[in-house]
Amino acid sequence: MVLLEEAATMAAAAGWGPTHLDVTVVAESIRISPHRSAIARSLAEALGLGTEAVSVKATSTDGLGFTGSGEGLAAVAVLSVAPLS
Repeated sequence: MVLLEEAATMAAAAGWGPTHLDVTVVAESIRISPHRSAIARSLAEALGLGTEAVSVKATSTDGLGFTGSGEGLAAVAVLSVAPLS
């Protein structure tokens, strides 16, 4: 969360603000469904967004790589920004 907040601070200093966050969690056996809303709320709060502007989903690698063998998790995030007015 610290990295996300720092990135948002740096973007704001450059005149940009977050508009939408899309996150994909890559995990083989862990299910995020029960935690999806809490994750979205936490991310939205860190960025100063409404929860409707945060998308959280999950996928697996079907047994491939370190995530597929259960050795770890991965996350991919895309943050859309717009100029601050």
